Formats: sequence, C-alpha cells, structure tokens
Amino acid sequence: MEPDEITEVLNRPLSQELLARDMTRLAYLAKDGTPRNIPIIFTWNGSQIVVCTPKNAPKLQALRENPMVALTIDTEVHPPKILLIRGRADLDYVHGIPDEYLQATSTYEMTPEQRVEWEKEVRSLYEDGMVRIVVTPTWAKLIDFETALPTPVEELIRRREERRRG
Repeated sequence: MEPDEITEVLNRPLSQELLARDMTRLAYLAKDGTPRNIPIIFTWNGSQIVVCTPKNAPKLQALRENPMVALTIDTEVHPPKILLIRGRADLDYVHGIPDEYLQATSTYEMTPEQRVEWEKEVRSLYEDGMVRIVVTPTWAKLIDFETALPTPVEELIRRREERRRG
C-alpha cells in the first residue's frame, strides 16, 4: 500500500474516531513461533500508534526479532466499525513514564485525588522506565459494513453480481 493511500484511510472521520479510542489489540509473532494477540492501551500521534509496556515484557524480545505487527481497533456494537492496521514496531526505551502512557490512561474514571495516587503508584512501579512501542503503519483498512466490507465478502458480492449478469 502506498503512503498516500494509508494516509487517506487513516484520515477518514470514522478512522479518526477509532484512533481516538484507548484500546487496541496488538498481534505479533512470539519467540516460540506462535501468534499472540493482546489488548493494550494506545495513543495515536497523527502518524503512528504508540503503546507502552514494562521493560521486562516478553513481547519486546519477540518484536526485536520480528518487528512486524497487526493492530485492530473496533467497536462493540453491531455492525462493528473496524480499523485494521499493519506496520513495523520500533522500540524506544525511556527513563520514567512516557507521556503517551499517561495520555492513554487519561480516560480512566478517577477523581483528581485518585489520579494523583494512581500516578504516584505507576511512577514507583516503573521507576526503571518503560518501552514505547512505536508502530508506523504500512497498510490500513477501514471496515464499516456500510461502505466497506471485509475483502472476502466484497469478493463474494462481486462474484454473485457476475453470476446474476451472466
């Protein structure tokens, strides 16, 4: 997929709505060769997805060996709205808590006092820092079941129309 095509998909209003959510599922190939798909909080910086994780997370070694990932951001209603992204993950080891982690958790319902205590706990837990997993999209597809369907369903509809015309 060309960069301008990716940008066009990601700039659509529905894509922007999905990119404003706080949870995605990150799929990657684990060290043992089997797939993993984990829910994880994220932020969108306008061109990349950023997720943060502890420095001792097993996914880090797997991503160093194979940085290709897939992300799914979707809704829980019918018909679902789904944003699929594939890309390359770059690892950025940081001291302290990345701003993106605090931004991604800003939607958590807490009183100001609870937020202060929560941040204090997080800072003590991750005093050694965290890792920013920065995913640069190399492919994107938006499925809304109104204007865009999964590719196999689109193919079945096309074949059905050909049979009806034939």
